[in-house]
Amino acid sequence: MSLNALVLFSGGQDSATCLAWALERFDHVETIGFDYGQRHRVELECRGKVLEAIRSEFPRWGARLGEDRVIDLSVIKAISDTALTSDKAIEMQKNGLPNTFVPGRNLLFFSVASTVAYRRGIKHIVGGMCETDYSGYPDCRDDTLKALQVALNLGMESRFVIETPLMWLDKAATWAMAEVLGGQRLVEIIKQETHSCYLGNRETRHEWGYGCGTCPACELRLRGYQSYRVSPGISP
Repeated sequence: MSLNALVLFSGGQDSATCLAWALERFDHVETIGFDYGQRHRVELECRGKVLEAIRSEFPRWGARLGEDRVIDLSVIKAISDTALTSDKAIEMQKNGLPNTFVPGRNLLFFSVASTVAYRRGIKHIVGGMCETDYSGYPDCRDDTLKALQVALNLGMESRFVIETPLMWLDKAATWAMAEVLGGQRLVEIIKQETHSCYLGNRETRHEWGYGCGTCPACELRLRGYQSYRVSPGISP
């Protein structure tokens, strides 16, 4: 019996690493992305380039890579007021969370993904959430996703498994995981083709990839890359 997975694939560093992780472990892997009116919508354009590069550079993975779909979730922008869904300065809020936090986003992502997985007969749903080296988003926490897995399984009479291979890794370890999985070829794909910058900057190319270089996502990616350059690899 083949093992199948559905990867929440945004076009960013973390989800690209998770995609490689899934392709190494599962017989058939499908991908899903979401257009929610994000300020950094350029990440949706990057998705196709990453998938094309993986098929080209890693034929064994390419043979396992199945259907890709992008779901319109523009309702999130319609009901949100965040720095990721509107043109406003990135800052901390009174509740201690950055205004880049989009309430309910990951909960909705997994709910929609599980609906697709149910129809496709897929058990494993993979996401790049992490609470080791992140912005404090409550919907990225391990407890949140464990509770969500229970709710989805109860609500759909299923046995989904939410996989979060980056949950306890910092960004340096995420870079190292990519190298262990796909060598420098994968690291270069991540640097050249993925997108993390909250402002959607694809004009400035740094050693670690494209971005404004100053937003929280760019700073995190930069620090992780610098640490990775002087750190040993890890086992994925």
